[in-house]
Amino acid sequence: MTQNGYERPAVAGSGTIACGLAACASALGEVWLLARSDTSAWRAEEDAEALAKKLEGAVPGRIKVTTDVGKLSGCDLVVEAIAEDAEAKGELLASLAKAAPGADLASTTSSLSIAGLGARAGADGRMFGLHVFNPVPRMELIELCIPEVANPGLAERARAWCAALDKVAVDVPDTTGFVVNRLLFPFLFDAVRFMEETGLTPQAVDDCMRLGAGHPMGPLKLLDFVGLDVALAIGKSLEKESGNASHGPPGILASMVDEGKLGKKSGEGFFTY
Repeated sequence: MTQNGYERPAVAGSGTIACGLAACASALGEVWLLARSDTSAWRAEEDAEALAKKLEGAVPGRIKVTTDVGKLSGCDLVVEAIAEDAEAKGELLASLAKAAPGADLASTTSSLSIAGLGARAGADGRMFGLHVFNPVPRMELIELCIPEVANPGLAERARAWCAALDKVAVDVPDTTGFVVNRLLFPFLFDAVRFMEETGLTPQAVDDCMRLGAGHPMGPLKLLDFVGLDVALAIGKSLEKESGNASHGPPGILASMVDEGKLGKKSGEGFFTY
């Protein structure tokens, strides 16, 4: 094992999490960023390089963007970082497993079973969970989920890479939501329900929790920051796993998502941006 755990990493995805992780990894050496289309590749290259320019030690020129999965054949780690959809993630991971036969595989999922994703990809022993938090360059925590069936040495490589990225890796069980989302999202959803029950404005709810409980960001603005579509998917997974309706998303979230109100990324959610 190398000092950094991995020497030839890649990230599959072109969204905020993927670009943030690629920017962080560029501080250690070259990193591939796999996008689905030429348009998303162009946008991801701009976003990842812009983040790298702001991050001490990162090198924008080390981020290599491609739409050709074959370019990842020599990688020793490939991190899947696309939307929270089990079928889509499983399909992509299966493709990555075939394209990079010598690589460990990771997913940035925040709500899906790592064992389940490994089985879908046909790569159980190579699979682990690497749940990073947004914004990746600033957030220190990584929830690291190492399945019992992981190949020898995988856990050590994964932990070494997290440390090299200057992140704090906490080993978590393979349960829906891991630790942070399992505890956080029922609280966020309760804030939405409380707002609806009382008729309070989103600003009033958030001000109370910021100024009274010392939260750096109110629950409704945090939902906007996470993305209401992402929150909806996480809530559905939590409710399905636990059987507890209070863990599920309030109906208003589904309505807002249907209207295209996804939070900060769409310009409108509980607040307007």
